[in-house]
Amino acid sequence: MQLLQKKKNLRLMENHYQAPALAYDYKSVTGALLVQQSDVQPADESTWKVVTRRQPTVEELQALRFAWRVVKHVKSNAIVYAGPDRTLGVGAGQMSRVDSSLIAVWKAGEAGLSLQGSVIASDAFFPFADGIQAAAQAGARAAIQPGGSVRDEEVIQAADAADMAMIFTGRRHFRH
Repeated sequence: MQLLQKKKNLRLMENHYQAPALAYDYKSVTGALLVQQSDVQPADESTWKVVTRRQPTVEELQALRFAWRVVKHVKSNAIVYAGPDRTLGVGAGQMSRVDSSLIAVWKAGEAGLSLQGSVIASDAFFPFADGIQAAAQAGARAAIQPGGSVRDEEVIQAADAADMAMIFTGRRHFRH
C-alpha cells in the first residue's frame, strides 16, 4: 500500500460490496470507474413471456434461445440475427439499436446469408417500434428482448402488424 501511494495519478479504491469481487465487472472510464454486475446467471425461461398474438414456432423458439445466449456476449447496443444453430448477422456498439440492426443485416449480406425466417435478439429493450420494423423488413420472424420500455406497447403492436412472435425475458444483458 505504501509503494502504491507513492505513484502519481493513481487512485486506490476499497470494495465495500457484500458480494464477491467476481460478481462485478470493473472498467476504467475517463475520470471514473464503471462497476456493473456480472451477467453470469443462466437464462430462466420460466420468466419469459410471449407478448404478441403469434406464438413462436418450435424452430423459432430454438433459434431465440440460441440468439439470447449469443447476444449476452456482444457489446451493447447488441443485435443478433440467428437461425436455430448459428448466427447470421451481429451488430453492436452503436448509439442506435436500428444502426446495430443495419450493421447486422449488412454483415449477413456480406457473408451471403439470408435473413428470411431468422430471429432477432436484442440485449436491451427496443425503445421504439422502428427496431422491430427494421428486423421484420430484413426477414426476421421472431424477436427476443428484455422488454421494459415505456413504448413496449408500440413495439408489440409493430411486431403484431408484421406477424412476428416476440418474447420478453424480463432481464437485460447490456454489456459495456
